[in-house]
Amino acid sequence: MTVRVVIAEDQALVRAGLVAILRSDAGIEVVAEAADGLEALELVAAHRPDVAMLDVRMPRCDGLAATRRIVDAVPETRVLVLTTFGEDDVVLEALRAGAQGFLLKDTRPEDLLAAVHAVAA
Repeated sequence: MTVRVVIAEDQALVRAGLVAILRSDAGIEVVAEAADGLEALELVAAHRPDVAMLDVRMPRCDGLAATRRIVDAVPETRVLVLTTFGEDDVVLEALRAGAQGFLLKDTRPEDLLAAVHAVAA
């Protein structure tokens, strides 16, 4: 089974890197990319991916608020939250919001791929 993913990351270069890493795995399909949380909500509703990968800090709607809204609106989509900072309060808030996984942006590419598959399962 192919894991369908929507990526939401406001930094274009970081987003492109995430897309490239995910596309290196034949078992993952990136179905859409968002530059902010509101766009992510629209794309998740339209594509109903297996996994939504959300940056915590984004304009218009941050990743934590987007996680809450995705969990309510599209409960079959699992959320994997990405951030630069591993602060305990951010991790706890992401999990309370309904995220199934949490990764730092300095995670190794192979661990990112494994996390997407684990969250989808």
